[in-house]
Amino acid sequence: MLLLLHIENIAVIEESDIQFQPGFNALTGETGAGKSIVIDAMGAVLGGRTSRELIRTGAEKAFVSAEFTAVPPDLGALAETGVAVDENGELLLQREIFADGKNLCRANGRPVTVAQLRRIGEELLNIHGQHDGTQLLDEERHGAYLDRFGQTEAALSTYRTAYDAMADLRAQIRALQMDEAEKARRMDSLRFQIDELECAELTAGEDEELTARRNLLRNGEKYLSALSGADFCLNGDDESAGAVSALRDAESAVATIRTLSGDLTEIYNRLEQVRCEAFDLAEIIRDKRAEFDFSPAELDAVERRSDQLYRLKKKYGATVEDMLAYLDRCRGELSAMETADDTLLLLESKLKAAESAVFAAGKALTAVRKAAAQTLEQRIQKELGELDMHKVRFAIDFAEKDPAVDGCDAIRFLMSANVGEDLRPIARIASGGELARIMLALKNVLAEQEAVGTLVFDEVDTGVSGRAAQKVAEKLAQVSRRKQVLCVTHLPQLAAMADTHFSVEKGESKGRTFTRVVSLDRERRKAELARITGGSKITDALLQSAGELLDEAEGYRRALG
Repeated sequence: MLLLLHIENIAVIEESDIQFQPGFNALTGETGAGKSIVIDAMGAVLGGRTSRELIRTGAEKAFVSAEFTAVPPDLGALAETGVAVDENGELLLQREIFADGKNLCRANGRPVTVAQLRRIGEELLNIHGQHDGTQLLDEERHGAYLDRFGQTEAALSTYRTAYDAMADLRAQIRALQMDEAEKARRMDSLRFQIDELECAELTAGEDEELTARRNLLRNGEKYLSALSGADFCLNGDDESAGAVSALRDAESAVATIRTLSGDLTEIYNRLEQVRCEAFDLAEIIRDKRAEFDFSPAELDAVERRSDQLYRLKKKYGATVEDMLAYLDRCRGELSAMETADDTLLLLESKLKAAESAVFAAGKALTAVRKAAAQTLEQRIQKELGELDMHKVRFAIDFAEKDPAVDGCDAIRFLMSANVGEDLRPIARIASGGELARIMLALKNVLAEQEAVGTLVFDEVDTGVSGRAAQKVAEKLAQVSRRKQVLCVTHLPQLAAMADTHFSVEKGESKGRTFTRVVSLDRERRKAELARITGGSKITDALLQSAGELLDEAEGYRRALG
C-alpha cells in the first residue's frame, strides 16, 4: 500500500506530501490544476519514462519518493536487486531527475537502476491511464490479456521453445535454398578467396615477427655499430683491455687482502659479482653481433611479405589470426554448399518433426487458453453486470492462424451492446464509455490474481455519466476493500464514494504558479462536490445535494463492511 508520496519541483508542484490512506482515495480539482502531475510523479518514482520538461522551471533537479507499507518480503523484483524491506515491512523508493538527463534512484537507500526501479514498481502499484481503454481496440493485445489472466506461462514457454527450434531450422533451409546462378557465383567467390589465402601460407603470429624483423633490418648499420661499440668497451682489442679485463685486475688486487676484515671480504665479493655479470654481458653482446647477418636481399623479402599481408588484411581481417579464421569459415561454407542437397534433405526431415512439435505444443496452449477464456468470459460478464451493463454480452473468439511466436491462435474480444444483436469485435462497436467500463472490469479481474497492492485509475470515468457513473463508483469501492485504490476523477459519484478525498488546487505566490494537494474534511468535501456538479456558482441546493450524495456513499461503504 502506498503510504506517502513526496514531490519536489515536478512541473508546477514545488513541494507536496500526500498521505494516502487504505481503501478508496479520490483526487479532484479543476482542469489544469495538476491532477495528472501527481500521476506523472507516481510513474516517475516507479521507474517510468520522464523528460527534463518535468522539472519545475528554474530548478536544477526534481525529486520524488514513495513510501510503501505491508510490502511482501518475498517480492520477486526485490530479490533480483538485493533490496530488502525493513523490519516493519516498509519500502522507500526515491528518484532524483536532473536537468542534464541523469537519474539517481534508490530503494531503501540502496542504489538501483531505473530499470530495476521499474521492476519493483510493477509489483507494488498498477496505473490505469485515462487512455488505457483504447488498448482494447488493438486486437493484438487481446491474447496477452487472456494469457495474463490464464497464467499460461508454462504452456507458452513450452510452445516458444518448439517454435524457436522450428524457426531456426527454417532459417538454415532458406540460407541453403538460393538459386543456382547465385550459388555458382558464391562458390566461385569462395574458391578464389580460399585459394588466395592458402597460397599465402599464413602462419599465426608471423605479422608481429615480420614487423620486428623489418625494424631490425632497416636499422642494421645502427644495430651493428652499437653492438661493436659495446663489445669494444667490455672486451677491448689487441691494443687495449676492456672493462672485463679491468674488473678482473681489480678483483685480483683485492683478493690478496680480502681476509683482513669483513668489509674487504664484502668488497671482493661484490667485485667478483660485477666482473661475472660484465663477462656474461660481453659474451651475449658478442654472440648478438656474430649472429646478426644483415642482408639487403632479406630486407627486400621481408618488405614484400609485409606488403602481401597488408593487402590480404584489407580484405580478410585485421590480423593473421583473423584471416585464418575467415579461411576456416569459407571452407566450411563451401563444404556446406557442395553438400547442400544432402544437408537440405536432413534439415527438411528435422523440420517436419519440429513442425509437428510446434503444432502439438500449440494445441496444448490453445486448450489452456480456451479453458481460461471460459472463466474470463464469466468473470467479465459478472463485472459488466455490476457496472450497469446487463444487456452487454462479452465473448472471446478463437481462430486458427499460422504458427507465430505467440501461438497458433488469433484471439479477439467480442461484444454485443444490445439484445438481439450479434457479437462483433469490440473495436467496431464499443463506445468510449463502454470501453472504459470493460477495461475497468478487465483490470479488476486481473488485479485479483496479482500481488499488486495499489491500483491507480487516472480518469477511468472518461465517457461515463449518470447511472453508469454510480455503478463505476460502487465497483471501485468494492475493489478498494481488497486493494488500495487511488482515483483521479471529475465525477461527483466517484469522489463521494471515496474513503479519503484530496483536492488538487492551483494558485499563485510571488509571481509563480504553484499546486498543492489538500486532504478534505466533510464540509470541504461538500463544497468540492458542489463545484464538480454545478461549476463555479455553488448554491445551497448544490451543497445539500452534495451532503446527500456523501450520506448515500457512506451507507454503501458501511454495507460493504
